[in-house]
Amino acid sequence: MPKTNKKTNTKRNISKVMKANVFADKAKLTDEQWRELRREGIGGSDASAIVGMNPYVSPFSLYMDKVGLLPEKEDNEAMRQGRDLEEYVAQRFREATEEDGIPKKTKQCGYMLQHPKYPFMLANVDRLIVGENAGLECKTTSVMNLKKFKNGEFPEQYYVQCVHYLAVTGADRWYLAVLILNQGFKYFVIERDENEIAALIEEEKAFWEKVQNETPPSADGMDATSNALDDIYTGADDSDGMAVNITQGSIVENLLALEVEKKALEKEIEKCKNIIKAEMGDAVYGTYSNYKVSWTTQTKKTFDVSALIKAHPRLSIDKYYKTTNFRKFTIKEIKR
Repeated sequence: MPKTNKKTNTKRNISKVMKANVFADKAKLTDEQWRELRREGIGGSDASAIVGMNPYVSPFSLYMDKVGLLPEKEDNEAMRQGRDLEEYVAQRFREATEEDGIPKKTKQCGYMLQHPKYPFMLANVDRLIVGENAGLECKTTSVMNLKKFKNGEFPEQYYVQCVHYLAVTGADRWYLAVLILNQGFKYFVIERDENEIAALIEEEKAFWEKVQNETPPSADGMDATSNALDDIYTGADDSDGMAVNITQGSIVENLLALEVEKKALEKEIEKCKNIIKAEMGDAVYGTYSNYKVSWTTQTKKTFDVSALIKAHPRLSIDKYYKTTNFRKFTIKEIKR
């Protein structure tokens, strides 16, 4: 009997069990090629940003990334640990389902998948469930996010990602396995919901049309948008004196009004704090209903550069200064 290629079998199984097309063989891609292919469509981790449920990526910053205007994201420790612990999370999932009496076997999917009707919808799934029209998303998160998993709940961006995979693959359900570092392990089952899937597809279609038509979403107040603007528009030399006529004058007026309101609110907040401090006096803690107020003594150390130079006038410290370029945003009324 001729030898059967294991990967070919996996590819056939995908087409038999799931409705997704195979977009690319990840084993044949370099990291750079893989990143470029991700820009050719919307992936699972992009979906939550499109619907405004990703605290780290905004629709504006995602658009700028898709059109190639943002630099590549630098790998960080959280990303590294997520990749390294993926198989461990899958193993914990297999163990947990066995303990619950419904043992699940998982297998890797070496392909980037594509929606058969909407080719811009892509999926890089972590695992497929053997013998079941389902997949598994493996997550690793910090203990700081523990409160997001109380009462059987989990972060909404995880949910949107799984709904995206359900849309692309046609799967019946998607499992979500989460390792909360140093605290525990949880898994969830997300059943297919055609209404949720249809709603997400419409949102993704609208976003991808913006990408194709080179029409960016409106800027919002998220940090991701601010960072994207700083990365894209580094500014001309101030000596050039570049100026534009701002057409959205109402936004300028609204900003100025909000700044006045902000100052009033900050003053009112400080007033509330001072009233409570006056009542506490020398007490370190105070209680009201189910709230605990702390007014503790803390020590802060700062480095006195002036004192160092005065004590050692011949010591040059220029090489220890770090220079950072940034653009300062201000609004001033022009005196006429």
